[in-house]
Amino acid sequence: MDEMERKERILGGLWGAIVGDALGVPVEFGGREERKADPVTDMREFGIFRQPKGTWSDDSSLMLCTVEGLMDGFDTLRMGELFSRWFYEGYWTPWGRTFGVGLTTRSAIRRMKSGVPPEMAGGAEEKDNGNGSLMRILPVGIYASRLPPAQILEYAHRASSLTHRHPRSQMACGFYCLMVSFLLEGIDPDAAYREAIKHTLRLYRDRPACSDELPHFARLLSGGIADADDGEIESGGYVVHTLEAAVWCLLTTRTFREAVLKAVNLGADADTTGTVTGGLGGIWYGENSIPQEWMEAVARRKDMEGLFERFWERQQD
Repeated sequence: MDEMERKERILGGLWGAIVGDALGVPVEFGGREERKADPVTDMREFGIFRQPKGTWSDDSSLMLCTVEGLMDGFDTLRMGELFSRWFYEGYWTPWGRTFGVGLTTRSAIRRMKSGVPPEMAGGAEEKDNGNGSLMRILPVGIYASRLPPAQILEYAHRASSLTHRHPRSQMACGFYCLMVSFLLEGIDPDAAYREAIKHTLRLYRDRPACSDELPHFARLLSGGIADADDGEIESGGYVVHTLEAAVWCLLTTRTFREAVLKAVNLGADADTTGTVTGGLGGIWYGENSIPQEWMEAVARRKDMEGLFERFWERQQD
């Protein structure tokens, strides 16, 4: 794969996540039956948070902070500083203020602010396995994509720990980052899914804390997630369900538009399912697959264009 094709995939992933988020924000918390009766087909406005069209949520804000935090290498202290700026100052928000912040993320950032080291700040109890680290992990997967799988997992775990330190959340981020690395190499989604399973099982079986968590990923790791029907795919805030939904949406569709709309129309935590799916779909189908009218509607597009271009350039150093 030449570097221009790789750039197309990286930018596709970053923009795909943002677009998926913005498509989902106006319908967040709506039920699946509601979406079947009134499916999302284009950018909307308002919704529960009464936001203009093209507004993205904390999912994208924290992802953008992560992108910036990786500019000078993998530095969780820098990431934590940027997360705090977002939470307390409205940094990397669409309109200058935060909204809809998850409790686990909120608590972790407050711990960092009080002096807890970033990699020790995340919630580590079973109840802390929301999707708040998975929604922002994409840039870490991109950053680490050319490293050996074991190192990809290490970076994913460390980055997850800032807000979600339980092994289950770390492993979900690890699996997602492995998928990102294989898709960036031009491996098709079905094969990338199988490769991620192979390396996940190989690398986690010998880690006691992780091996005990593998049963929670049994359906995903069976290799048969694409065979599930939509009634079996859940789309709430639990990290395993979000990961399953995103992989399922990618594997059961054939275009970026189809994948991300399928994700958002699952309902419930629509913005995060859209974000996580959009990242995978954007990497596989590339930036040019994302509808131009969706890109143009996104808030602060020019600011993000500059950030993403700088991020790409740093990947070449």
